[in-house]
Amino acid sequence: MKKILIGTHNQGKYREIAYLISNKYKKISPISLKIHSPKETGKTFAKNSELKAKFFSKFVDIPVISDDSGLCIKALNNSPGIYSARLAKKKGSFTKAMKFILKKLEKVKDRSAFFICSLSFKFPKGKLVTVEGKIRGSISKKIVGKNGFGYDPIFIPKKRKKTFGQMAKLKKIKMDHRFIAFKKLRKKIKIL
Repeated sequence: MKKILIGTHNQGKYREIAYLISNKYKKISPISLKIHSPKETGKTFAKNSELKAKFFSKFVDIPVISDDSGLCIKALNNSPGIYSARLAKKKGSFTKAMKFILKKLEKVKDRSAFFICSLSFKFPKGKLVTVEGKIRGSISKKIVGKNGFGYDPIFIPKKRKKTFGQMAKLKKIKMDHRFIAFKKLRKKIKIL
């Protein structure tokens, strides 16, 4: 069976990416190989996903897929952006980070936002392919829903009434920013 390393320590991301990849691949986590995560020093989502793909591919002789994603809120100058996970770490949890965001948006009328995902696929000793997926929506007035992970409970995709956190897992996985990026990647890399 062919193997692929999903270059993330985030279990939510790992599960979503693993679900999208064909079952002809055995999916491997860097955690199971005791490979730590690199420092994310890139200034864009693409730079960070590429940095992770290159880093993890140093340790294995199989393809690597890595992701960098985040929530961009218009009223907050598109932050937290690439610092989405770091904001949660700084605040102590995603719930605390969401409360912090909701407080900042209390008097804001325009609550538009988008989730963005950059996916990088690295062939062993070969080329690197990067694509980007984006889904637009808005920030809810409160934290709603227990599904998903990260900022899912405060993001309502366009033309929907529910947050990602309220949606059935498969419904969310088949429409989110990661799925949009993955569809683009599959067009470029036929083996997925």
